[in-house]
Amino acid sequence: MTYSASVVGASGFTGGELLRLLDGHPEFRITQATSRSKENKTIGHAHPNLRHRDLRFSHPEELESVDVLFAATPHGVSMERIDAFQDAAETVVDLSADFRLDTESQYDEWYDGHERPELLEDAVYALPELTRDELEGADLIASGGCNATATIMGLKPLVDDGILTGDEQVVVDVKVGSSEGGAGGGEASSHPERSGVVRPYAPTGHRHEAEIEQFLGLDVSFTVHAVEMTRGASATCHVFPGEPVSKGDLWGAYRGAYEEEPFVELVAGGGGVYRYPEPKAVAGTNRAEVGFELDPSNKRLVVFSAIDNMMKGSAGQAVHAANVALGIEETAGLDFQGLHPVGAP
Repeated sequence: MTYSASVVGASGFTGGELLRLLDGHPEFRITQATSRSKENKTIGHAHPNLRHRDLRFSHPEELESVDVLFAATPHGVSMERIDAFQDAAETVVDLSADFRLDTESQYDEWYDGHERPELLEDAVYALPELTRDELEGADLIASGGCNATATIMGLKPLVDDGILTGDEQVVVDVKVGSSEGGAGGGEASSHPERSGVVRPYAPTGHRHEAEIEQFLGLDVSFTVHAVEMTRGASATCHVFPGEPVSKGDLWGAYRGAYEEEPFVELVAGGGGVYRYPEPKAVAGTNRAEVGFELDPSNKRLVVFSAIDNMMKGSAGQAVHAANVALGIEETAGLDFQGLHPVGAP
């Protein structure tokens, strides 16, 4: 069966990734891509890798009827337009933060409130490793934040296995590429300002903490740095377990959580150059690399995870979730394995 699909906000980086994935997907047919700023221009005008597609951007107020609508819009747009989105499509996949959290009070605390809080209980978080069963048949799907996704992927097995109970100290440091700021990232994302930096831009209070707390039940000390790469999110989590833990315990926890997952690979101190998770190794893919190392002298566990923020942290996660929701093979359209060697991701 083939499903018709549209992408709202298709001229941005995330919109372009969605179009790329849907273009190569065996079960989706792109029928509409919207953009206010690029209306009537070809999608290749914004995304040169899609010049082969004979499709032009249309105005976002003129939505066509489709099976699935992907909304790659800034925070606040989807909650305003959700009725129009749901009128146009049976399944809506939102890539903003508008439906990621469970309650209105969370949006009051972490964002600027919510205009449609009655819909929050209907939305399903898009990360299949967390919510696969809930995603089946879901009609409102909320793709997760890239920094939260990287962190959750690293820490989830420790929670599942009882190594983390919620009482331990957890310090998370995430380093992200410039594409996280979007196509309109502004002065801070311009090449002269970004080049060579390791810049803390959210030392405390990053909004993605809310997702981590919600889905893992942990309080984390969370800091994000902007670094000189285009794609990628790398999370280093310093964990201080309340009880002694061995490498055998850790391998059991991580294999138990991810051995059957199609998009997770364990990379924990093996041989070669890439001994631990590395964003460069997963650039352009929907894969997450996860690894760990013990520091017995400090009773510390260091967990590493790496994703492509545009893929596993955004468009790839959204397509993966849509596959699950519609009963399509999970890996459909997401089989790109990356390149090596490759320049800065």
